[in-house]
Amino acid sequence: MSNPKELHENTRLDYKAYPVQVFRNFNPNARNRDCILYLHWHEHFEIIRMREGHAVFHIDTAPYAMKPGDVMIIPGGSLHVGFASEEGDIRFDCIVVNASLFNDFIHDPLHSRYVAPYLEGKLRFPVKPAEVKAETHHYDNLIEEIIEELSTRPPAYQLIAKTKLYTLFVELARAFLPTQLAEKPSEPYFANRERYKQLISRIETRIGEKISVEEAAAQVGLNPFHFCKMFKRLTGRTFVDFVNLTRMNEAEKLLQEQTLTITEIAGIVGCSNPNYFTKLYKQYKGMTPSQSRSAAE
Repeated sequence: MSNPKELHENTRLDYKAYPVQVFRNFNPNARNRDCILYLHWHEHFEIIRMREGHAVFHIDTAPYAMKPGDVMIIPGGSLHVGFASEEGDIRFDCIVVNASLFNDFIHDPLHSRYVAPYLEGKLRFPVKPAEVKAETHHYDNLIEEIIEELSTRPPAYQLIAKTKLYTLFVELARAFLPTQLAEKPSEPYFANRERYKQLISRIETRIGEKISVEEAAAQVGLNPFHFCKMFKRLTGRTFVDFVNLTRMNEAEKLLQEQTLTITEIAGIVGCSNPNYFTKLYKQYKGMTPSQSRSAAE
């Protein structure tokens, strides 16, 4: 998926009547710690199927290691980001589905009992279901069939994908609902999520603005020590590292557009010293700004 300009990704799904789509991601020659899925959130559910390579995805501060064949389910509204965990090609598929796909069932009492709690966010499926209950590995065939339908798009593929997705949700609810209902409700794992969303949106939209760790910590209502600890858990990077990466991603985009000078771009991304900008860009992108611009020509 492309690098979103803003933290809230307005993922476009082709058909409003059937809001489900598959995105096939390929990151060739990824280096360890390369960002392969930029930090964002959206209202849709996301199902990730790992095809090739190894990666770590952070979902609302919790890290999840992924290897070929693994499946994870990201609930709507969760902040998530992914990094390569070794060198080599990375391939993974993302099924993105909005809960409104199943609005036809809202008056069905069984739907209200088994599936609606997950669609409404009252309950969450385990991020990696097969690690909690090994038997859910059998649902991988359903996921493969859904990906195939959404990729090849035969006649009425939307209906087939919808039916199989609903079956997947019901099977998962059957596996996890009894245990989850019996457990004592707990507090949200990441109570400051909304404040972090606002902070990271600020970083990504006001790209050249100087912001200190102390100021960022104050925005989310934490002291600097706890802020830095939580930010690292959320993004997999330190606050300064994340700010620098965000700026260099924007610089890379501006360099490819070929409309501004390197000095102008340095100023836009908050680097008043062009030499420092060159050094920082090379640190994050593995080449100088001039080399990056030449490669895009």
